[in-house]
Amino acid sequence: METLRKALIVGALLGAGAGVGSALFVLVTPGEQRMQAMLKEMPEQDPRRREEAARTKELVLATLQEAAATQENVAWRKNWMGGGGGGKSA
Repeated sequence: METLRKALIVGALLGAGAGVGSALFVLVTPGEQRMQAMLKEMPEQDPRRREEAARTKELVLATLQEAAATQENVAWRKNWMGGGGGGKSA
């Protein structure tokens, strides 16, 4: 009988915790209008930012293709970023 009572208490506490968690989730989740506004404000929506990201991906892909085609360790090049000077900058 005592075991049944403890099991019911634990079940009630877990149920109450799940209910409180669900209620908090509903309260803090933004609505559909707020969600659309947040999506419009994201930096990925800016055309210049998208072009810059695409160019960066192209450069990374070209570097990976070059590294795959050679036995040289391209990470140890002194001029791996295209600028002058040494491999590290201050």
